Amino acid sequence: QVPRAPSQPLASTESRRFTNKHSKKALKASLTLGILLGMFFVAWLPFFVTNVAQAVCDCVPAGFFDVLTWLGYCNSTMNPIIYPLFMRDFKRAMGKFLPCCRRSAEPRPSAISLSMRNSNSGPRAATSLKNVL
Repeated sequence: QVPRAPSQPLASTESRRFTNKHSKKALKASLTLGILLGMFFVAWLPFFVTNVAQAVCDCVPAGFFDVLTWLGYCNSTMNPIIYPLFMRDFKRAMGKFLPCCRRSAEPRPSAISLSMRNSNSGPRAATSLKNVL
């Protein structure tokens, strides 16, 4: 039998925690994607089926076609609501730019800092592969 080093159980526990954290993130991402795609199909599939039926038999009332079109438009309205509900990173990013979503502890970015960040002027850290990794 080979004696174990004392760091092996710790590495195993850390590896398991790392795997568990990423599996939870993957599950949440797939849930969000499933909800978004599900809502897309529920909203737009009737419109496209009706559109094909209208081309074939010309039997779809104009009012019904308009309702299905607006159902698809409502889907586009729901996306900005769904993303913040399920994605913490999206919430944080939107909180930085929208005053209604900002927490009181977060500093408000000034117009000068935003323009300096978006322009090529101002101090920049040297980017290399070592800094990125």
